[in-house]
Amino acid sequence: MDLQKFKGRKILLGVCSSIAAYKAVDLASTLVKAGAEVRVIMTKNASKIISERVFATVSRNAVCVDMWERIDDWKPEHVSLAQFAELFIVAPATANTIGNFANGLAPDMLSSTYLATKAKVLIAPAMNDAMYSHPAVQKNIETLKSFGVSFVEPEDGMLACGTCGKGRLAGLDLILSRAAELL
Repeated sequence: MDLQKFKGRKILLGVCSSIAAYKAVDLASTLVKAGAEVRVIMTKNASKIISERVFATVSRNAVCVDMWERIDDWKPEHVSLAQFAELFIVAPATANTIGNFANGLAPDMLSSTYLATKAKVLIAPAMNDAMYSHPAVQKNIETLKSFGVSFVEPEDGMLACGTCGKGRLAGLDLILSRAAELL
């Protein structure tokens, strides 16, 4: 894969509370090494799985978690991050976040930023196979697709919960390839 397409690009990475959050570190690191400017938003529960310091270190930028964190200027953070992004990648994306996005709900920084952005959006779901195949989740995915949101389908295989099925976060190369196409 030619990573040159990411040089000088502005990427916003949303990280949700899936055990696959550790894989998003490689995604952020690869994008930065390719020359992209990467900003990261984590859900509060994602920060319980993996430290925001890890993402701050690999992205070389502060990580946003809370809507009500103290900010240094007058700009609401969710709006300035939404305006920053050329591409908004959410990987891993949980059923909860997909549902919030599809239904216009904004209970957290990630969902509020999604509603405020005009950037292209790429979602890479990761969750239990039964959750992924649930009609409500599939309906939310179809709704988002009708809004122009792009998806990278999860992979089949052994899941962290011990079941086997479709729900594993797509591989890094596939996510990067799809992101490059969108840019």
